[in-house]
Amino acid sequence: MRIIAYLYNDPLLESKPDPEAWGWEVERIYQDRAVSTPVESGRRKGTKAAVVEPRSQWRQLLQDCQTDPVDVLLVRSLEDLGSSVQEVGDRLSELESLNIRLITIEASPLPIPTTNLQADFLKLLQQLQREQRSRRIRQGHARNRIKALPPPGKAPYGYRRGKNHYTIDRATAPVVKDFFEQFLLYGSLSRAVRYLAKRYGKKISVSTGHRWLINPVYRGDLEYRNGEIVLDTHEPIISRDEAAQVDRLLRRNRRLPPRTASAPRSLAGLVVCGECQSPMTVTRVSTPRKHQEYLYLRPVGCPKQPRCKLIPYEQVLQQTIERICEDLPRAVASATMPDMDHIKRELGEAIAAKQAILEQLPSLVSSGVLDQETADLRAYKLRTEIAELQGNLSQLPPVSLQAIAQAVSIPQFWLDLSESERRFYFREFIRQIELIRQEQGWQLKLAFIF
Repeated sequence: MRIIAYLYNDPLLESKPDPEAWGWEVERIYQDRAVSTPVESGRRKGTKAAVVEPRSQWRQLLQDCQTDPVDVLLVRSLEDLGSSVQEVGDRLSELESLNIRLITIEASPLPIPTTNLQADFLKLLQQLQREQRSRRIRQGHARNRIKALPPPGKAPYGYRRGKNHYTIDRATAPVVKDFFEQFLLYGSLSRAVRYLAKRYGKKISVSTGHRWLINPVYRGDLEYRNGEIVLDTHEPIISRDEAAQVDRLLRRNRRLPPRTASAPRSLAGLVVCGECQSPMTVTRVSTPRKHQEYLYLRPVGCPKQPRCKLIPYEQVLQQTIERICEDLPRAVASATMPDMDHIKRELGEAIAAKQAILEQLPSLVSSGVLDQETADLRAYKLRTEIAELQGNLSQLPPVSLQAIAQAVSIPQFWLDLSESERRFYFREFIRQIELIRQEQGWQLKLAFIF
């Protein structure tokens, strides 16, 4: 049995398909590509893109089969045969006249016999019309995506939908800006959500707040359904530096136990009892009719009997600062750290190279080297690649760890900080603090994040 295959690719909707992914032994593969060209748009001035399907390889397929008959033709789906029901019907008739059996490998697991073409065609007519309507909608969305136009739907909170891009909503954008500032100040998502409800009466869920924090729209970028991001499409609400700090805080908070990101004490969520391996929580103790308050660290779920004793919080805090000042410089010196300056330089050079190619595209179109459709696709691809490189660059620490270690190895640095500021720096360096009990007292062992 002789088998051939036919591929139809629309670059607006998909990347180049794998011509070998058939699961059959195929003698020859014919492939056509959709081309969008400007077509007059009625009485209105201007043009719009329309898909033109020359189908030169399909015609070649028919000519070859007339001189060298085959038994089976493989296609991914009936959509690959034409952009309308009439075109699909015509091509099925052409295959029937050549006694070629058609098999679709994606849309239907069953072969489509061409001996009873009319009955089979009526059964698939409704499904085919739905698929082709969906394809036209997706083609329209893809054209808008290549032009960096906003995706369909309501604009995110803080923006209005303009003609070709999002515009700042002056009434709601300050609410979003204040939300980000609260998160950057305290590193707590739930606290920022509560702040909005109290200050502005804007009630959102924690999950909605998390979507705000990771949404590229507030950074001046657009993210499409396929996950690709295009940079600098509209005015941002937060800066690039603020966005990078938000990402670092989110990554750091993922390492912490639940409900400790907004804890008022700097050691919350970091200390573990070395005896029972239970996390330790901060407990407040006060005496009756007195305003003085005492803080202790106690194991949350100690299985021992008698239970592990409480440890004064201030003593653990003081020894933690001493251990950081003594252990951090040695740990940084002995650690094998990548050359951040070299990595940043390489990423910057890669971004500059792609930006230079992007700037050359208009001249290549005007000189006739590239057509407008190919240039638009290439420009879109370059913008998404630049966005990915920019994302990798923003994830790198702003300064080298060696420089930070020198600054934070001074005890006075920690003593001059507030608890919220101290909490921020502790979580930048420390993964865990293990409290090791001894017969006479206790000592700490720090586990750094690097």
